[in-house]
Amino acid sequence: MIYKVISKEEFSRFVDALIRENCSYGPREVDTDRHGNPVYQFRRVHSADEVAFDYTATHSSAKHLMLPYREELSRFRFSEGDWEQDIEYRVKPRLLVGLRPCDISALNILDDVLLNGKFPSPYYLAQRKNTFIIGMDHLPLPDCFCQSLNHHTVTKGFNLFCSDIGDSYYLSVNSSKALTYLKNFAIGDPTHEDDCRLIERRKLIKQSFQTEVEVTGLPSFLDIEFDSPIWQKWGDKCLNCGTCAMVCPTCYCYDTSERIDTDLEGASRQKQLYSCNLVDFAEVAGGHNFRPGNGDRLKYRYYHHYRGFAENANQQICVGCNRCGRACLADINPKDVINDLRMEKESCMICVSPSPPRT
Repeated sequence: MIYKVISKEEFSRFVDALIRENCSYGPREVDTDRHGNPVYQFRRVHSADEVAFDYTATHSSAKHLMLPYREELSRFRFSEGDWEQDIEYRVKPRLLVGLRPCDISALNILDDVLLNGKFPSPYYLAQRKNTFIIGMDHLPLPDCFCQSLNHHTVTKGFNLFCSDIGDSYYLSVNSSKALTYLKNFAIGDPTHEDDCRLIERRKLIKQSFQTEVEVTGLPSFLDIEFDSPIWQKWGDKCLNCGTCAMVCPTCYCYDTSERIDTDLEGASRQKQLYSCNLVDFAEVAGGHNFRPGNGDRLKYRYYHHYRGFAENANQQICVGCNRCGRACLADINPKDVINDLRMEKESCMICVSPSPPRT
């Protein structure tokens, strides 16, 4: 890692030059919510002026630039009793600017799943390796709890990371390509004063978190609470809409389907993102559903995020962005569910605790 400093004006020129040379995406204000607050999404940008560098959080993550909602895996053409298959992996180089640390951590988690397993995905690899990522720090929203999961900082998964130190950015340069681009602009080595500003910035971010979720020993704790009535309590509220999985930066469940062209001379196989909260997620041929109840589906989603993945990869798949909680129409969020489980366990321990000896 190499560290540099650049003024905000020069950084804007740097980003503008990259945007004009590449297919680029960044946070843009696209709407306002019912409270009048701006709604941000990652969208195509054509100049640095279109990028909302000071945005809070996007409604959906940048996951969909790596895992599209719907993706064509291959096409088939039929002719004269024979057929041909066409598979396209190539992706043009592109720029993704403005990712927050938790979103970069989410991509690192997806790397573990989709690149480092026994069967790496060539589709995801093509998207990931051809994307130049510029990350930026930020002050957390009141309901963010990424610090509880150690995703409020990041040291890998990006080409360039920017920390706001006042009138300049403290740059963490993590690739030779990023350093090559920067050499064409006015950058400098960080001074002692810059280092002190960076330390203060990190302290400010850490102190700004208002939400904490106790995750110590959570995988073992979830094993104990497998049959807890709390799952049904929250499951009864769930609308089975799958919104939580769509906005989540790490959910990667999918379904595949085949589509026949109307001329009957071609077909395609497509993959679309899916959600384990949908009613038919665990339905098999013959109509049997292994998870027919809302409570069961909700429980297994939490088990995947906080227990199953932790056992296999030594980390929880949740990054603490709380997009699922903000998007949920039924007001279900990880903090309340986990706190409910802990309170239920504590109340049970009080009920079964032995009486003090008589004197």
